[in-house]
Amino acid sequence: MKHIILLSVIFSSIIINAQKFSAKVSKTTLGVNERLRIQYTIDKQGIDDFRPPNFTNFKIVAGPMQSTNFQYINGKQSFEKSFTYTLKPKTKGKFTIQPATATFGGKTIQSNKVVITVVKGVVKPKDPNDPDLVAKENIFLVAEISNTNPFIGESISVIYKLYMDTKNAAVSSENETKSPVYSGFWNQNIAIKNITENKATFKGREMSYYILRKDVLIPQQIGKLKLKPLEIEISAVVASGKPRRDFFGRIVRGQKRVNMSLSTGTRTIQVKALPEKNKPSNFEGAIGQFTFTVTNNKKVLKANESAKLEVKISGKGNLKLISLPKIETPKGLEQYEPEHKDGIRTRLSGLSGYIKDTYTIVPQYKGKYKIPSLSFSYFDPKIEQYKTITSNAIIIDVPDGKMPVEEKEIVNSNKNVVSDNDIRSIYTKTTFTTIANKKDFFKSNLFYLLLLLPMLSIPVGIFLGNKKRQRDRDVIGNKQRKANRLAKKYLGAAKKQLGNKEPFYIALEKALHNFLKAKLQVETSEISKEKISAILKQKDVNKQIISKLIKVLNDCDFARYTPTSNLQMEQEYQNAAEIIMDLDKQLSK
Repeated sequence: MKHIILLSVIFSSIIINAQKFSAKVSKTTLGVNERLRIQYTIDKQGIDDFRPPNFTNFKIVAGPMQSTNFQYINGKQSFEKSFTYTLKPKTKGKFTIQPATATFGGKTIQSNKVVITVVKGVVKPKDPNDPDLVAKENIFLVAEISNTNPFIGESISVIYKLYMDTKNAAVSSENETKSPVYSGFWNQNIAIKNITENKATFKGREMSYYILRKDVLIPQQIGKLKLKPLEIEISAVVASGKPRRDFFGRIVRGQKRVNMSLSTGTRTIQVKALPEKNKPSNFEGAIGQFTFTVTNNKKVLKANESAKLEVKISGKGNLKLISLPKIETPKGLEQYEPEHKDGIRTRLSGLSGYIKDTYTIVPQYKGKYKIPSLSFSYFDPKIEQYKTITSNAIIIDVPDGKMPVEEKEIVNSNKNVVSDNDIRSIYTKTTFTTIANKKDFFKSNLFYLLLLLPMLSIPVGIFLGNKKRQRDRDVIGNKQRKANRLAKKYLGAAKKQLGNKEPFYIALEKALHNFLKAKLQVETSEISKEKISAILKQKDVNKQIISKLIKVLNDCDFARYTPTSNLQMEQEYQNAAEIIMDLDKQLSK
């Protein structure tokens, strides 16, 4: 009996001395617009490696705040260490906050779970002295869009502004926590060198504002496109407390620092399709206001002397997405691969500048050469009309040099042309050759060579036949050779830009659309990726190939504006080459 009592006392002592690790909340039911405070407390020293739970469905507004309380009263000591978080619910519902963990005495311990019920927003009586309310009513984050109903391919701009009424609030720091996402848009950010204060009227009040971000967008799809929001966290000092008079009789108010999250909210852009009426057959997606010129630096040349011919588009619009028309030169006038240059500036009004191809042309013979005129068509969204500019034909005069010789041309000079039925004149001068001096063809070197030639051709033919059969059996090799031919045809421009991120992805996307246009007879750059998928499904194209194509097109949208390595660009190029080959095979059935 004594042993049992002693064991009970020891066990009770262990329980009394055991650590207590608990989680307490300020409330278990709250509105979605309210905040929750949760405090984790342990009553023993020696806690280590405190780890909070993943606050799923909640956003941490503040914390962790640490505090330690140590007391020694009447010979008894007490200790308490706490970690406090302020949370904001993301949505309505019933949620369980999992236990926090910590290490104590070399062992892992955990707190209790907490169940929280979040209901719809609670309407609070407005307290004009509440710092959070003051901040909410005097600080605003706004996305200003130049045009929410553009045509596909038409430039628009988005300016992100932080407004504040400086009489009641002042932002001391700002941090971008989530960047906007522009799915379905070509986009480019305009760098802001200095953030300066500006004045404007907003919500009927004179306010200060700061421009945080500027982006230029060009929609690539038709329909409703979503702009995912910009989100920031700020620290601000706001007026707090009731107004009072200081020693000198001036009205003053207290100040309090608050932290808050701001979002522009999701914005919708309704993108219009281009009109089909009066659409030129050579229209390839140029949107804006442009001029088009074809010029050459020399009109008179010598044979084998070079001249420069320049094809240039200038103006304002989607210049980075435009293909220049290609010249065609007549036979005898050799042209070389053009040198491409551009000078494009990105401003809030859109892209402006020029793109040009400079050809080197070299005449081979004497004569006059005509380079046919070129046409360029574009859509002007301001007047909602298509326009076509046609250049003049260019004449290159080569007064000196050798004449071109036609294959079947026979030139007769002071000679009689005699037919087989005419009576020929009797030759009066005859040349005799001694038979003894003439070498006999029989048993000559040429005789034996011609005799052996058929026998030599047999092993050569067998060798070439074996090589052909071997090559035909080389499925992988044939596949690679076909891929190389298709890649060279459609991806030549992209390959030249490997290492130059933005030009590479523009050229890669353009190459895929050119291939699809050639195969489907549809201008795919003007329709959504979903429509492209639907067309390919109607053609019985493998779903996996369609998914690969859409993935590469999406990568072209996003990768231009995110860090990308040369290795990634090489991989994208190879993926595009494989997709073109696979699609060519399936669409050629």
